[in-house]
Amino acid sequence: MTETALPLPPPETAERPTFDALPLSAEVRRAVDELGFVHPSPVQLAVYEPAVSGTDLVVQARTGTGKTAAFGLPMVDRLVDPRSATPQVLVLAPTRELALQISRELSAIARHKALSCVAIYGGAAMQPQIDALRDGAQIIVGTPGRVLDHFERGTLARTGFRILVLDESDEMLSMGFLPQITRIMEYLPAQRQTLLFSATLPPDVRRIADSRLKEPLFITLSGDHVGALSIQHFVYRSRGAKPDELVQVIEAEDPESAIVFCNTRDQTKRIASALKRAGYSADWLNADLSQSDREKVMHATRQGNLRFLVATDVAARGIDISHLTHVINADFPESTENYVHRTGRTGRAGRTGTAISLIAPQDVGNLYMLRLTYKIFPVERELPSQRELSSKREADLVSSLAEELGASVRAEDLSLARRVLQSDAAETIVAGLLRERVSISQGLVSPELDGQADAPALDDARKKHKKEKKKDRKRKDRRDEGGHDEASGEHAAAETAQRSDARSEPDQHPRTRRPDARVDDRPSADQLPSRAPRPGAAPTLEIVSASQILGRSVEALLDGDPIQPGPSPSDGRTQASQGSTAQGSTAQGSAAQGSAAEGGAPEGSAAPEAETARIFVSVGKRDGVSALTVRTLLEGEDIHPDDIDFIAVKDNHTFLGVASDLVEPVLKLLNEQPIGGVVARAEVARPRRR
Repeated sequence: MTETALPLPPPETAERPTFDALPLSAEVRRAVDELGFVHPSPVQLAVYEPAVSGTDLVVQARTGTGKTAAFGLPMVDRLVDPRSATPQVLVLAPTRELALQISRELSAIARHKALSCVAIYGGAAMQPQIDALRDGAQIIVGTPGRVLDHFERGTLARTGFRILVLDESDEMLSMGFLPQITRIMEYLPAQRQTLLFSATLPPDVRRIADSRLKEPLFITLSGDHVGALSIQHFVYRSRGAKPDELVQVIEAEDPESAIVFCNTRDQTKRIASALKRAGYSADWLNADLSQSDREKVMHATRQGNLRFLVATDVAARGIDISHLTHVINADFPESTENYVHRTGRTGRAGRTGTAISLIAPQDVGNLYMLRLTYKIFPVERELPSQRELSSKREADLVSSLAEELGASVRAEDLSLARRVLQSDAAETIVAGLLRERVSISQGLVSPELDGQADAPALDDARKKHKKEKKKDRKRKDRRDEGGHDEASGEHAAAETAQRSDARSEPDQHPRTRRPDARVDDRPSADQLPSRAPRPGAAPTLEIVSASQILGRSVEALLDGDPIQPGPSPSDGRTQASQGSTAQGSTAQGSAAQGSAAEGGAPEGSAAPEAETARIFVSVGKRDGVSALTVRTLLEGEDIHPDDIDFIAVKDNHTFLGVASDLVEPVLKLLNEQPIGGVVARAEVARPRRR
């Protein structure tokens, strides 16, 4: 038995080999190029030659490092005979999802060779699988239970198998598959090659290697525990109802996307329901779901339509989700190995990651064992209070506004801002401007824009406010003309107080977007509600740029009156939808709107979402990156400032919006380039969900 400990992957700044380092056939190399692979991972480089030579292997490498291609490349390239339409390779995986994923990847690698790959797994009809096996498939990928069932039925031939691959073998053994795996091995020919892949090497895996493999070569790269050491770990003390506490933690941490782990099936449903009630996009996954429902949930997760997937350990095993920024333990795992497996799902492929756990009193012992066994020392935090959550929202808002507006403000804007700050009414003016700017977080924008359905209540409030304002203007007109308004004297003070209270009263809309909502989260023009003045126009109360805010009249902003777009000759609906408002407008209001119309679209106004693409970059504030750093880099490469819609720098990563036709050049410019002294990875971001 030979054991080889390979070094960790070279630093990103070192020269990385391409697939020219592997002697791949022309067909396989063509498939690799079409899949967009450029650099083989360390495990792929380490496995290819010994696998091709027929050596039994025990490979320890963390989840998400390219293990499927590590055994798939030598298998498809050299080890499988395409002239024989009999099963030659058996790949065992712990879950249906992983079996399907492996089958898809192997089929993609073999797309230009006459090879067929079939996935067989429980929870699906038996007859279609039998038919697929009869049609002739050289590579069989399946779960242990269903594979054993086919062997016992005689629907899976035994004699042709030359290679057995056990993927995620430590997880299969922890799930109780050892008896089935042992029986499957008895069905297979004694003269075969066995490749065993595992994130950790517990005693059960070593016993299989010692008893069932022939002089195996041990290749040790980084296990999941190494990956766990590279991410951030936090724990919150749980003292009450976990679903409610978890919502508080999510509000404080604001993860982009996460798997939320629970120890029981019932808990997954409770947690998912709590997240949905709080307005988040979430769903649960456990063994109670049918296969079709499981596939729907996983499809929604991979497409980015789910922000939070709530699952048990068994249901989530073998799931590989890109852009996973957080792993959250709603229930602390009962073993340290499970903690390592869970947290190994984030921080993959050079990305940063965060693990968050809720710790109940009975979990303290397991937390102590985690520290003792793997030297992982999570930072303890207190559950945030409502005051702290409110303070964080305000701080995030200030930071977001500074990043978003800082690079676009002009000298004349700053001059006007200084004059406003010197005014006795500075606080009132700034408060009004901020309320208009962040009106979406206050619930003033139509809820359809935020995926909600409480539009009528806000519409009624808006109409009532306009009626009061119209009556106030009529009284003012009569006083200016010398007439006497009996009602004005006795009601003026009361109405002024009422308007003041309406502005300062906290919004009661139950599902408003958080104050740190970004411009890139807005819907496209064709998603705007029907009461928008015209297709493609901004919503009635839009998020505006700095120049737009500073160019508005203070009175209009404080009264909540929007700047209406100019009339469109080709669209009569504009005038019809605003007729009641226009009837009571004063000359001053008309002049303000006319001035805005004459000026055209203000500089810095956001383009419709349909014309903007979001790009994810793997570096952030902790890497010394700022919005100015990214903007300077882009503009230095002839990317025009007008093509940069926004730059949002977070602690561990950055999002930027660019014109959709510039996605490829921007990705080429940013990907694997040093930004702030760190080599960055850039790719098109998944859509952000609440």
